[in-house]
Amino acid sequence: MRIDQYVPSQVADLSRGVARKVIDLGGVHVAGRRIGRCSLAVRAGQSVEVYLDGRSLDIFSLCAEHILFQDAYLLVIDKPPGIDFQPTHARFKGTLYDAVLRYVEGVKGGKGDVSLGMVQRLDRETSGVTVFSIHQRAHKAMTHMFADRRVDKLYRTLVAGRPLDKEGEFRSLLARQHRTNLMKSVEKGGKEAITRYRVVEEFADCALVEVELVTGRSHQIRAHFSEAGHPLLGDVRYGGPSFVSGREVARSMLHAFRLSFEHPVSCEPLMYEASLPEDMAGLLAHLVT
Repeated sequence: MRIDQYVPSQVADLSRGVARKVIDLGGVHVAGRRIGRCSLAVRAGQSVEVYLDGRSLDIFSLCAEHILFQDAYLLVIDKPPGIDFQPTHARFKGTLYDAVLRYVEGVKGGKGDVSLGMVQRLDRETSGVTVFSIHQRAHKAMTHMFADRRVDKLYRTLVAGRPLDKEGEFRSLLARQHRTNLMKSVEKGGKEAITRYRVVEEFADCALVEVELVTGRSHQIRAHFSEAGHPLLGDVRYGGPSFVSGREVARSMLHAFRLSFEHPVSCEPLMYEASLPEDMAGLLAHLVT
């Protein structure tokens, strides 16, 4: 039996058309391997795993409005919220990595010429400036720049409550908690995490905060502000509220506002900024009024 027939026969309320889209995204794995052909024949005894993340089955693609800078070595992007940065069990196509790969292949006219490096990662719900290296000459230099803290990363976020200190620094060792898969400050065994912040504007139940990410640990901003009693609006996993001032907050309100670094080949200083996305800008406007 074809895989696009077998999957809907085993998964309730999943039509063949939807099954084909899930297969195309990369959400079906046969014998432990992601498959991409709807015509693949399933043999008796083979394991079939279907991963659904509950989000749109449309495939995200880069367009001109997402490109902040491009040359032969780098691609700087304004990432929309809600897009996975790298492949997951549920999808390969439509992730930011895949979209960049397809974009660069189109520019260079063939897969053989593409060399793509992920030198930074943003969470799915986080929007804003991020950079990919697209040439071998840039990979190592960019990786070292991030590792050596020679990249300035500035974020803007909306946090619950009003921080008592209008500017300050969080410094701790962060480690992943295996039971919850969340990051948490620990006494030993974690990685150094340094977060500096400045309150930009205060509202009745929350505050707009500018954050300098000195280190770049997973979930660093989210964990530090949650532990300080001011979780990010919409960041339910870290205790953030999903409503503020009578308005629903559908995602974590975190935006990578500015990225500054030295070009890996020309050594020219570069700085790129991304405007707040529509949902975050709209929430801010609501809070102001």
